[in-house]
Amino acid sequence: MTKRNKIIYWIATGWLALGMLSTGLVQLLKMEDEVNSISKLGYPVYFLTILGIWKMLGVVAVLIPKFPLLKEWAYAGFFFAMTGATFSRIASGSSMSEIFPSLLLLVLTLVSWYFRPADRKTISAN
Repeated sequence: MTKRNKIIYWIATGWLALGMLSTGLVQLLKMEDEVNSISKLGYPVYFLTILGIWKMLGVVAVLIPKFPLLKEWAYAGFFFAMTGATFSRIASGSSMSEIFPSLLLLVLTLVSWYFRPADRKTISAN
């Protein structure tokens, strides 16, 4: 892995972890703005607890060394959560300023996954 790729990976992963950790915490605490936002999208409020826990666990999985298969699942979870959030906001007619955070986390997920070091990838059975 080149030095440039390693820098890109750690910057993207750091911002991804910070973003997922902060939004997960806001969701777990069921802050008023977050409750209003998820209700406006048509989802039940208990969904915030599920998302918050998954995000926290995903951050741990992405940051700890080893366990490449667990990392793949965490990246997949981030991808599904952020595509779901982005398209839910688009479908509900949200403004670009409301869509942008989930879109940014989606891009950070893809960049972090793409540039991850070899020891954080699963090994092909072939």
